Amino acid sequence: MSILGRIAAEPPFRLASYYVVKRFAHSVRTIDRWGAVARPNYLAGVLAAADQAKRQQQRAISVIEFGVAGGSGLVALQEAAAGVERDTGIGISVWGFDTGEGLPEPLHDYRDHPDQWIAADYKMDVVKLRARLERRTTLVLGPISETLPAWLENTQAPVGFISCDVDLYSSTNDVLQVFGPRRRMLHRAFIYLADINFVFNHRFAGERLAVDEFNRRNEMVKIDRWRGIKKGRVFDTEPWLESMYVAHDLLAINACVPERAPSERCALV
Repeated sequence: MSILGRIAAEPPFRLASYYVVKRFAHSVRTIDRWGAVARPNYLAGVLAAADQAKRQQQRAISVIEFGVAGGSGLVALQEAAAGVERDTGIGISVWGFDTGEGLPEPLHDYRDHPDQWIAADYKMDVVKLRARLERRTTLVLGPISETLPAWLENTQAPVGFISCDVDLYSSTNDVLQVFGPRRRMLHRAFIYLADINFVFNHRFAGERLAVDEFNRRNEMVKIDRWRGIKKGRVFDTEPWLESMYVAHDLLAINACVPERAPSERCALV
């Protein structure tokens, strides 16, 4: 970092510098470092996925928002994808999965937090949202348990980033099948878990429980915290940083050829 950059990041100047970056910066890496965008979690995940794709010599990736609701997040995701594609050269297709009818009926026990979520919450205005979407972005409507398996059968670009904002434990189980036996993913796919840090969250229900159970069931894909995500960030105490995870495809990493030189092996993983 330059001397000017270090000065700008000092507490007395940090907030003013943030607004300058948000208004004038064009480099996605600069914007990502400052978190100077409406949804920095999305930009961080998409940029990391593009960098991972380059290491694996992949030309294109898929990024997904599960739980679209009104669509502001999906629009933010397509904006992040456009910027990252421009700066990295990695082609990025954007997908949004939602019932279109709001939340499904929660399980009638504590795992789906029935004290918080009600069926049909967050219903979508499909026509209004479609008018905001670019060609790179596709809206997939219907129960995720039905639409995701079909998508996995036909997708070409590996999954690099997902936002999981489906609220319910039962729906999160459906989402995590993106990393199941039929997966097509980068060796490391980045995840934003939207519903793990509210006061009512605990590891015995909701998204936290779904992730724990996924890790127990699956030997070759493991989901863990995104280690090192705070490194180099100007605002390194932002709450969203605690909701960023990584799915590690251990089977793919295990298949890397050990006879290669270390520098070549690193390019593969």
